[in-house]
Amino acid sequence: YQDDINYVLSTKGIETLRGKRVLITGATGLIGVHLTDVLMCLGDVKVIAVGRNKGKARERLGEYFEHPDFSFLEQDVLDPFPEELSADIVIPLASNTHPLAYSRYPVETVLINVRGAENALSLALKSGATVLYPSTVEVYGGSDGKESFSETDTGRLNLATSRSCYTESKRVCEALCQSYLSEYGVESKIVRLPRVFGPTMLESDTKASSQFIIKSLLREDVVLKSKGDQYFSYCYVSDAVAAMLFILLHGKTGEAYNVSSGECDIHLRDFAQICAEFNERQVQFDFPSITEARGYSIADRAILDSSKVNALGFTTKYGIKEAIFRTMTVLGGVSSSFIYGKEL
Repeated sequence: YQDDINYVLSTKGIETLRGKRVLITGATGLIGVHLTDVLMCLGDVKVIAVGRNKGKARERLGEYFEHPDFSFLEQDVLDPFPEELSADIVIPLASNTHPLAYSRYPVETVLINVRGAENALSLALKSGATVLYPSTVEVYGGSDGKESFSETDTGRLNLATSRSCYTESKRVCEALCQSYLSEYGVESKIVRLPRVFGPTMLESDTKASSQFIIKSLLREDVVLKSKGDQYFSYCYVSDAVAAMLFILLHGKTGEAYNVSSGECDIHLRDFAQICAEFNERQVQFDFPSITEARGYSIADRAILDSSKVNALGFTTKYGIKEAIFRTMTVLGGVSSSFIYGKEL
């Protein structure tokens, strides 16, 4: 894991973040924890972590609570920030990002995204801060036969289902970023991430990739609740954080950038198979419950074209097998027979 942090710390220009105040909502999530670890290791960065539960934050980020460069703000992302609060960089990561949340709490999913983005942009307006907005491949909706999505694609969404709570609200958030820039001059840069995974994942995460990893860690058969024909872009969390910081430092204000790697484009069934093989288990097929199925993406193909960020000089580091291997190793769940007896 320290190697992962050191890799992100090699991002071009990252030293210019020293002396800055960086506010992160959703700081106890998959990306938030890794981003916080990186910034705290960089040093001389004032990290303001925001979350609803101080106890959970102590479990995930407790080593920093006595550090002079770290502060934790316990509040709901739906609430405006305190008047006296200020920051140089605002990264609103708080979001429901897994299928059961979309299915059970579609209203909350919309409000967390939209109000969270509004409060982040309002703080940036007051503070003169830059917003790095983490968006998603899901803003493109269905592929309509396209091989991959570039930033100029507008996508197709199905609004006749509550599953649009996530996709449509993220599109609204991107529109808010553009609107605050146009009307108030608030600088923002948008990162469109694929499906992200890594060792800072939450045990409660119901995304298919996370469930595959959890099952393998438990030495159980991996359960696939579809035929697994879906073809998606994935990204290891260190690559995602490195890309975010690179775009923050080198991207153009008001523009969106896809982040992906062709080496992490994979069918869902193959992702499941890799996870199962890591601990010498099998893939089992099952049917999803009605509640689970309601939260599944409608897309069967979601591949991101990262040519735009590649042209700026950024490329991801990890292929899919190494990314899964690193996740398993950090979490302590790869069998010794795999480590010593098989090749990646």
